[in-house]
Amino acid sequence: MSALIFSLFIFVLACFIGFELISKVPPTLHTPLMSGANAISGITIVGALIVAGHSGVDSQTSQIIGFVAIVFATINVVGGFMVTDRMLEMFKKKEDDQ
Repeated sequence: MSALIFSLFIFVLACFIGFELISKVPPTLHTPLMSGANAISGITIVGALIVAGHSGVDSQTSQIIGFVAIVFATINVVGGFMVTDRMLEMFKKKEDDQ
């Protein structure tokens, strides 16, 4: 039970610190920050593939958790790249301006 409470404490602390850090980022840095987050989610996909392919005592549960992690990380990567691409389009010159 104490491991569960410790894990919950770490999760709440990480959420609080993450919120505080992100709220302090100026708007001009949001696009590079999004690109960095996409790279981290790519690493998450690799880890999720390892978990999904694990064959151990409770392999069915690890496969389900790994699959869900793959789905969520893939959605995060694709959505992040779409947002980054859309924001970078704002900085390109239009053909009418030349």
